[in-house]
Amino acid sequence: MFRAVRHFLALTTRSKALLLQIYLLLGYYRAAILLSSFRRLSSSLQHHRQEPPRVPATAEQMQRAAHLGYLVAGAARFTPWQSRCLVQVLTLQRMMAKEGLGGRFYLGVMRESGSGELSAHAWLRCGEQIINGAQGHERFTVVSTYNWLER
Repeated sequence: MFRAVRHFLALTTRSKALLLQIYLLLGYYRAAILLSSFRRLSSSLQHHRQEPPRVPATAEQMQRAAHLGYLVAGAARFTPWQSRCLVQVLTLQRMMAKEGLGGRFYLGVMRESGSGELSAHAWLRCGEQIINGAQGHERFTVVSTYNWLER
């Protein structure tokens, strides 16, 4: 815990402010997922059942998106509520849009081999780089993609 506090204090003022915004958004999206429909949460995004061609991002845009992704993943580890992939992706999408960064997030499903149960996963990409949710994403079949600010 002390290490996390030391790390937080070492951040720039801008990163601290972003981290606090992210922490609040993680709580907002967790509550929204529990209390609202996903259709309502994603109403401002462009929905695609199949992935349209990817839009390249500049190195600077990908660096900014990666920094936001780092802050979202870091803050998610310290929430008293569950902040799994979908909560993180929705939070990151909102922060990226606020910063004028376009991107795309994916929803995928997979059938567990032993039990046959369905599992879901969400991940977010900026240009060619997966910013959040990369671990294990290749095992999931994409069922929907959502993008914003891609031109």
